[in-house]
This record gives sequence, C-alpha cells and structure tokens, in this order.
Amino acid sequence: MNEEQIRRLLAILAEENERMGTVLDSMLDGIVVCDFAHRPTLFNKSAERLLPLTYLDVYDRPVWESVADEEIAGFLRETLESEETRMDREFALDAKGSTRIISITISPLVREQRIRGNLIHIEEVTDKRRKEAQLRRAENLASLTTLAAGVAHEIKNPLGSLSIHVQLMRKALKASCDEKAGTIHRYLDVVDEEIDRLNRIVVDFLFAVRPMDIHPRDTDLNELLSDLLDFLAPEIERAGVLLERNLSPSIPRLLLDPRYIKQAVLNLVQNSLAAMPRGGTLTLITERADDGIRLTVADTGSGIPEENLPKIFEPYFTTKETGTGLGLTLTFKIIKEHGGEITVRSKEGEGTAFTIILPLPPAERRLISHDSAGEERPTGPLPAGEAS
Repeated sequence: MNEEQIRRLLAILAEENERMGTVLDSMLDGIVVCDFAHRPTLFNKSAERLLPLTYLDVYDRPVWESVADEEIAGFLRETLESEETRMDREFALDAKGSTRIISITISPLVREQRIRGNLIHIEEVTDKRRKEAQLRRAENLASLTTLAAGVAHEIKNPLGSLSIHVQLMRKALKASCDEKAGTIHRYLDVVDEEIDRLNRIVVDFLFAVRPMDIHPRDTDLNELLSDLLDFLAPEIERAGVLLERNLSPSIPRLLLDPRYIKQAVLNLVQNSLAAMPRGGTLTLITERADDGIRLTVADTGSGIPEENLPKIFEPYFTTKETGTGLGLTLTFKIIKEHGGEITVRSKEGEGTAFTIILPLPPAERRLISHDSAGEERPTGPLPAGEAS
C-alpha cells in the first residue's frame, strides 16, 4: 500500500471508531469492557453515570476500585475474580432523595472462540419495577373488589348477631344470682373486644375495595396538615417523638378531598410512630417540584427490609402483630384517586420516607406551560380567587 492508501485506510478506521464511540455513548444502558486483569478497556457515558465511576484513571486499576458503591464494588470483584457469569443482579441506589434500581449482568467477552475478558452490562430498571409493582397492586385491588359484597354479608351480619346475643347474655346475668356471674362478664368483655376488632377489619376491608366517592375542593394543604398534626400532637408527645414541620408557604392551593387526604397522611404518621417505639424524629415536608406538589413523611425509625419494600402497598401485607395490612393499601388508593403518586425510601436501622406527589391545579399547570414557552412567569403561585 502506498502512502495515500494508508492515509485513506486510517481515515476509514478513525471514522468507524468514532461511529462506534457515538453509538456506545448514545446507549441508555451502560457498557464496560474489562481485560484479563479486570481493568476497563472501554466504557460508555451511561456506565459512568449509572455505576458511578469515581476515579479519572479508571483504566489503570481493577474496575471495582473505581466504583463508589461498596455493595456493587464487592459484587463486581467477587464475580470477576471467580470468573462467573451473573445475570440481572439488582441494586438500589440513593440519588437526590429518590431510589434508583440498576440491574447488572457480567458475562465473558469472547472473540475468535476465546475468552478475552469480561463484558459488564448495566441497565436502569427503576421505572420497570415501579410499573410492575403498580400493576400488581391494581390487580390485587381488583381481586379484592370481587370479594367485597360476599364478605359484607358473610362476616358482618354474623358479627352483628353475635353482638346482640352478648348483650342478651349480659341482661340475663344481671337477673341471676350466680356467684360466677363476674367471671362470665369478664369473658363476655373479651368476646366484645374481639367482635369490635373484627368489625374494624371488615370496615377497613370494605373501605379499601369500594369505589371512593371523592369530592375535591379548593384546599390549603399546609393548613390541612397543621390541623392533623395539632390533633395528633398529644399522641406524638407521648411516644417521645420530636415533630419537625417544614411546610413551604409558596405551594398553591390544591383540589383535594380533605377527608381522604387526612386519612392517607394519618396512616403514614401512625406507621412512623409504630416504627419508633423508643422515640425519634418525625418530619413532614411540603415543597413545590417540577412534577407537582411533593409531600414527604419521614421518620428515624427501624426502617423496612429491602425485600419487603415492593410489598408494602399490597393488601394484607403487614409486619405488625395486630395490623390488618390495609392501612398503606388505603393510602395508595387515596393518592391514586387524586391523580397522584406515592413512593417509599427506607433503610433498616435508619428510617423511612414516604413521598407523595399531588398534581398541580389546572391554573398552575397553565402557568408552567406558558413559562416553558418563554413568557414571563409570576414570582409566586396565584392563590385561589386572586389575580397576579
């Protein structure tokens, strides 16, 4: 080959190399190629973002030494050094107040029928897992709905009959001079308590499965929360829990049904108190976000095991000895009925934070759309009935 042909070939190779780099950097999934010493020889921007890689000299050290997360670094080291193939191992990462879930696959890099190193594939599956969980919850609620009518008649009616007969027995005992009457009254007290408990379970169940009759009206969310917290203040104080309120005055009024929103927040607060039997801090935050109004209920309690996080909104799932497993199901349903979203972040031994996103009212959404079109936006939200 003459000089001109060599230059042309080099130009073609450079173009092909640039095209490959562009394709890799345009991928949403992360790709890391490692040599026999487990040092990266190639990685794209998504891999750098998802892992994340911390050192500038990542090519000079084993890949796990450049990964910030200790759990992921340990997994990479163990798998690469044992020369195993691992498929779809998932990890939860904290990112700016939310949780990201990534899936990592490690497989051999084969060229000309020989292993030349390893290929690490990283995929973000946060939205996929969230949608799967939402679909599973919707299916569970749908199955509960079909049982609601039968449960109402098959359980509630006999409970009413039992309660009536207990009262008749009490009247009969009052007219009796039997010395064992006092003991029998104590037994009947226990029966009454159990009947009341079963009635509450049935009521919660029916509330969870029946269509909600939502009546949204113009509501000050901060005022609603303040009223609820003032009502709960004695209970919070008795639990030895410090209450912190960080309610943003700049959030707009929302279209809410106050009864249901209070019930949803009450369920979250009571769960937080139950998770802090030896005291702690309960924090409520309201703030304006791009996706709506964000309400966070956070505690410093015992936290939720990672394996239980996907199940907590499912009917009948509970870790409490006396819980019905319907409190968070009701909360989930209430928020959905208001067009919102609810997510959870938790770590065992450190605490739990539930985040509710409530949609902005139409007037506020129009302000955002005008702002994105380049028009001047007011410095604060427009209160109901007032002009800017």
